[in-house]
Amino acid sequence: MRVMKKSIKLMGLLILTCSVCYQAVAQEYMVPANTPAHIRAAVESSERSDEETARDINRLPAHILTLADLNEGDTVIELSVLGQYYSKIIANAIGSNGRLYMYDLVAFEGFGAEAGNAFAASHANTEYNLQDYDNADYPANADAAYLINGYHDLPARDNDPAVMNRMLYAALRPGGKYIVIDHKAVDGAGWSVADTIHRIDADTIIDEVRAAGFELIVDSSLLAHPEDSREAGPFSMQGLTDRAVFIFQKPY
Repeated sequence: MRVMKKSIKLMGLLILTCSVCYQAVAQEYMVPANTPAHIRAAVESSERSDEETARDINRLPAHILTLADLNEGDTVIELSVLGQYYSKIIANAIGSNGRLYMYDLVAFEGFGAEAGNAFAASHANTEYNLQDYDNADYPANADAAYLINGYHDLPARDNDPAVMNRMLYAALRPGGKYIVIDHKAVDGAGWSVADTIHRIDADTIIDEVRAAGFELIVDSSLLAHPEDSREAGPFSMQGLTDRAVFIFQKPY
């Protein structure tokens, strides 16, 4: 009887273990087969930490950067780089002939400046700037600008989105792309919950960026989560918010 009980317990433990293993495998991020080699190599780089790669399943970096047409040798502006999740991938993907200009808001100095400067010091094709986005020294003729999960932060940190969008328009070359990803608020919310639950009405982003002269060329559902009520803050949702993924372009 004891042997049988031990066998049953062992079997139960094995089933539980296999279930956990299956869930871990099911959640592993798979880089799509059609991903360009330079993006694949950057996403799969051993330089990335386990903590960073664990977030890939909910961020889909290879999908996003392929959709954005990130190329080797590109000059890229990246805004809101806290943690350098995308910075590390972009810097490796664009290679030694590319250049990544990273920016954090002045209000976030205590959260990101030390890590940002350290990252730039260890990556020769990057530079880090602590500047407000509506008063920054952007490079000329950039190929792309990225603002990921940071558009909603702007007014509460005394940054004017309209001025920033016009400055980015001026900084990009004709045909240059402006990629904006952010947590969606309920339709019609505008900016009303941006500083409370860190979300923004997707239509507000579209209207403001178009007003600067950009054309919306991609409205992607890659990071859509229709089960999200859009009424809770993203920090409690483990990367499962319903997110807008927009690619705007400066006309040729």
